Amino acid sequence: MRLLAASATILLMSTTAFAQTAAPAVATAPLPAANPFAQASTLPFQAPPFNRIKSTDYAPALRAGMAAQRAEINAITRARSAPTFENTIAAMERSGRLLERASMAFYGVVGANTDDTLQKTQSDLAPAFAAHQDAINLDPALFARVKMLYDQRQSLGLDAEQLQVLTLTYENMVRAGAQLSPADKLTLSRYNSQLSTLETAFQQKLLASAKAGALVVDDKAKLAGLSDGEIAAAADAAKARGMAGKYVLTLQNTTQQPELATLKDRATREALFNASWTRAAKGDANDTRDTIAQIAALRAQKAKLIGFATWADYVLQDQMAKTPKTALGFMQQLGTPVAAEQHREAAELQAQIKATGGNFQLKPWDWDFYSEQVRKAKYDLNQDELKPYFEINKVLNDGVFYAANQLYGLNFKRRTDIPVYQPDVMVYEVTEANGASVGLMYFDYWKRDNKNGGAWMSNFVNQSKLIGTKPVIYNVGNFTKPSAGQPALISFDDVTTMFHEFGHALHGLFANQTYPSVSGTNTARDFVEFPSQFNEHWALDPKVLPHYAVNYRSGQVIPQTLVDKIKRAGTFNSGYSFGEALAAAEMDMSWHSLTAAQGKQNPDVFETQALAATGLDVADVPPRYRSSYFLHIWGNGYAAGYYAYSWTKMLSENAFNWFEQHGGMTRANGQRFRDMILSKGHTEDYAPMFRNFNGADPQVGPLLKDLGLNADGSRVAAEAPVAGKTGS
Repeated sequence: MRLLAASATILLMSTTAFAQTAAPAVATAPLPAANPFAQASTLPFQAPPFNRIKSTDYAPALRAGMAAQRAEINAITRARSAPTFENTIAAMERSGRLLERASMAFYGVVGANTDDTLQKTQSDLAPAFAAHQDAINLDPALFARVKMLYDQRQSLGLDAEQLQVLTLTYENMVRAGAQLSPADKLTLSRYNSQLSTLETAFQQKLLASAKAGALVVDDKAKLAGLSDGEIAAAADAAKARGMAGKYVLTLQNTTQQPELATLKDRATREALFNASWTRAAKGDANDTRDTIAQIAALRAQKAKLIGFATWADYVLQDQMAKTPKTALGFMQQLGTPVAAEQHREAAELQAQIKATGGNFQLKPWDWDFYSEQVRKAKYDLNQDELKPYFEINKVLNDGVFYAANQLYGLNFKRRTDIPVYQPDVMVYEVTEANGASVGLMYFDYWKRDNKNGGAWMSNFVNQSKLIGTKPVIYNVGNFTKPSAGQPALISFDDVTTMFHEFGHALHGLFANQTYPSVSGTNTARDFVEFPSQFNEHWALDPKVLPHYAVNYRSGQVIPQTLVDKIKRAGTFNSGYSFGEALAAAEMDMSWHSLTAAQGKQNPDVFETQALAATGLDVADVPPRYRSSYFLHIWGNGYAAGYYAYSWTKMLSENAFNWFEQHGGMTRANGQRFRDMILSKGHTEDYAPMFRNFNGADPQVGPLLKDLGLNADGSRVAAEAPVAGKTGS
């Protein structure tokens, strides 16, 4: 799933894949008929009946779902008939319906609207989920049937999708330890149980530490520079915590915080930065450092047990990059030009500090504040000048939806009859140009204390012709909700995030597979971010931008002079914005290149050494995520995979070049991209799939050009308009 993006957090468990994350070790009572998960939902598209679901309904449904699927798997292995694709592989794909209904809803809500009951359920069941996965993946009788089919695969008369599903099922079971000895399987199961518990603990500690780490400000004067709406939102946040009369700046799950760009008081900026940097490293109950050290060490031990040198080697085997060497080589091609740009940018900011009377050295909490001043001076671009043109509902309906209509012919109709898990959530039905239903979309954009940080997409219902289901998808964000009566204005970065996450949604909506395990976004990490980063380009398309960028007061379409400023500033600060993500990716790869022999590391020492080795300017440009709050790699499935954001940015820029060379935003081009990329799921290998669309393998040149850089570290012509943004 998901994926976390501009930070896309995508959760990518398929029906079978998730179903393989859980089985109770003891008998489970049948699920009462009154439980809302006992039967398939009767709502349109089998949407979850959130109006009937209570937090206490999930645990019994999940336990019953595990037991039911285990019985279904046992029926496969006990069959006296010889293995066939239908009675083994297709039967595995059909299994786990109850578990999927409950788990998809559960993980959607626990990420976006959690409570104490949901968190306890998550903690209590984490070991059971791991045991269930092992019970299926390590079942010798099941593997024997799968292997028999795999060995005969070329003579079974399978179509291309069936052959792919069989191959992936076999390979995934091998990677999960199916060929280990009985003793090693027991060890592996112990590792999996420990990891599931630790990863859940990390997520819950991080959520609590982010809430507790929010900056409390007593004096309104210290918030000078924030808009009236932002100050009102901070007052509302304080009031909600029982601190009326104060102001609370809540933390988003990145190192830098949005308010740092406009807060005039340097001491407040420093306090906010430090609140963010230390949120999960305070030596209290929410400190995550020992937890992540244990996770990294256990992953290295698990990789060794399965036959890999490191966790990175294990993870990348089935990715597009294939090996850590390839991924690191790709990042190293970017390191020199990005580092050179960071030093140039830092010098510009230091000069700006001096020019405005400052007598101090640039620090991380100064970067956004002074870069905004340089942006204004260099490009005459003021972010506050932009915000009135980006009202969130206008952006969604006349920007995000409009681009999808122009490219793919999609239409969107608001549904107020579909229950939601939180009152702010909006639901839309998506239809083809001919009126045929595509699926259902939920949007949950506002920041809450009980919501994980970042932005992501996932499914409540997976698409599958075998099961007879269409996709039910959601996008989640963490934008600051306006105070009552204020317009819902967002930054252009937030606009880009909306287009990014909807790119993931399109990948899911256009799923057209028979078997759920290869449907939609069930792809490799270093491919799944490609459609989302590609979709960001349409935010600045000359056909799309004027359609949604309308001043909420005057109704005036954004003037071309302002559009030109945005484009001219498109590569401004690229060394910082791309470099902070690149540093995080290299740190992730360092953590997961540990061998089992290296054992448990001190996170502070290890992080310092790993960042120093990147060659980037980490003193001024800290990584987008510090180890202690790096949710992507410790809790959301991006371990040894955060490089995927940069890798898929490369794919995105290559694909966008293809569009530019073939007429840009046209229905024909959109249909081609849909047919050759968005609707393919994992029915083909990634490199040939991309090559067939693009006409060539991807190169780093278009990515560097989008950043305004040449391979030698020099800048591309400074005034060249660029219609792309860096993902996160």
